[in-house]
Amino acid sequence: MAAPGVEARALFAEGVRAVLGGWAALQLAVAQGFGGPQGSEKAAWLSSALLDFFTQNADLEQEEVEDFLAEVMDNEFDTVVEDGSLQQVSRELVTLFARARGGDVGGVGAALGALARRGPALAAALATARPGGDPQSPPGTPLTAPRSPTAPGEEEESGEEEEEAMECGTPPPPSDGWTVVQRRRRR
Repeated sequence: MAAPGVEARALFAEGVRAVLGGWAALQLAVAQGFGGPQGSEKAAWLSSALLDFFTQNADLEQEEVEDFLAEVMDNEFDTVVEDGSLQQVSRELVTLFARARGGDVGGVGAALGALARRGPALAAALATARPGGDPQSPPGTPLTAPRSPTAPGEEEESGEEEEEAMECGTPPPPSDGWTVVQRRRRR
């Protein structure tokens, strides 16, 4: 039979992988290549680094874990997380560590089950975050806006308006209400 410390560490390691696997900010950073070509390796490293961080510092506070995660996300993934998920993830990790260290296998199992139920929602969100918004589109597919169906006469008129706008140097008014601000070119 395994020693209690080894069993607790294995439970916590599984919990860390589940929490990080369900953290949308990290998964988006990896999916969008913010960590460079080694993004998935950096995410795996973060899992082992967190495991070491908790085992070497048994009395960590939530704020310390939050600071550690924020620093790793900034340094390794060039991402500043401002959506409140740092607090949630650090709270989950601290709670899981306390339960695993206390030998609460049922509590850790229940927490892992709750994290597993969040997985499909995260997968759907990641699929829509891909360029093009299509889960089947390969990464790197350019984002294209769907064209509204128009009558043949309308197509020609809008093409003429765009042509005239380009000739005079002013862009056509945006149809979605957003204005693109560009830098002035130096002469």
